[in-house]
Amino acid sequence: MMSEDPHVPPLDDQVALLMSGCAFGDEQLERAMRERLTDRLAQAQQEGRALRVYAGYDPSAPDLHLGHSITLRKLRQFQQLGHDVRVVIGTVTAMVGDTSDRATGRPRRSSVEVEAAAATYADQVCLILDASRTTIVKNSDWLSEMQLPQILDLASDFTVQQFLARDNYRRRIERGEPVGLHEFFYALLQGYDAVHLRADVQLGATEQLFNILAGAKLQEAAGQQPCVALTFPILVGTDGVERMSKSRRNYIGLADSADEQFGKAMSISDETMLQWVGLITEWSLAQIERFRSDVATCHLRPMDAKKRLARHIVEMYHGTEESRAAQERFERVHQRGFAPDVIPEIPVAEPISLVDLLVRVGAAPSKSAARRLITGGGVTVDGARVTVVEETVKAPATIKVGSRRFYRAVAP
Repeated sequence: MMSEDPHVPPLDDQVALLMSGCAFGDEQLERAMRERLTDRLAQAQQEGRALRVYAGYDPSAPDLHLGHSITLRKLRQFQQLGHDVRVVIGTVTAMVGDTSDRATGRPRRSSVEVEAAAATYADQVCLILDASRTTIVKNSDWLSEMQLPQILDLASDFTVQQFLARDNYRRRIERGEPVGLHEFFYALLQGYDAVHLRADVQLGATEQLFNILAGAKLQEAAGQQPCVALTFPILVGTDGVERMSKSRRNYIGLADSADEQFGKAMSISDETMLQWVGLITEWSLAQIERFRSDVATCHLRPMDAKKRLARHIVEMYHGTEESRAAQERFERVHQRGFAPDVIPEIPVAEPISLVDLLVRVGAAPSKSAARRLITGGGVTVDGARVTVVEETVKAPATIKVGSRRFYRAVAP
């Protein structure tokens, strides 16, 4: 973690630090937000108060991942400058489902599913944030209390045309696909979070800009100053293609084990590695530029560069000793061909199809994905590669999936 500094830097330096890494896609908007942030910091300093800064995270699944760490680390910078940081767990908005980044609708989730997914969010955000200086709230605390007249008031501040102008809605309509009326309410509800918190600054990913600006508009309607919108690039996942996502299973979780984090980081492409270093590390700008330069000039081989990044990721969440040990275990298993010392054991009472076993242990998200793994030559049983999807497994047996996942079928 970055060290605390009791000295408050000059205003221009604060703005430069807090705006670093932001992405707006529009120079005019970026200038406007830089000016708004400068004014808000100066005003807070004059009034002797901290800025109210927050980011929201919808618990659509239990794991927070490196994509979320981008805004969490920015929140940490605000904390280090002495500001009031709040994390909003979107227990109501998650039930609506945000489709800002999707070409299709998102399935709605029940309150039971959302609360179960949110159970460990507080612990996970404090892997990055200072727990003693972080306020964690659920937006169900205020959104579930809203009456219909309040919701109608929120809706009256927007037009249907404003929503239909958004690319994801427009394209879906052009393709003849349905757009649920409830989807429009997501921006209203997220926007009201800013009103309830009287937020000075809201952080989010670039596709959240519409929702954040909706919140700023609602604040003005409520007689508040509109918040500063700071948006950040979307992190590509371990597949190097899609955005990092829990639903796409292409993520590195903040709470993943050291071995999982190291192994997943080693699986990414060289291009993905170069994007990640600028978004999810604690390295300085000079360190990032040197890293990229060393890779470009072959002073640092891609394999060694990836190990350096993987070590840094594990170190951020597990410490130096664990990062060193994770690298040693990775090299032992994947470069020298040894099986890991500890292999998860799966009770198997009767012969089971390999396809079903892969789904059962989570090595594949579905039976069709398991079949693709097998036919693609990615699975071995007791050292023999299996390419027949009808293969069955009985205990005892050691199953290897890809280059780094091992499972041992044992009699119960």
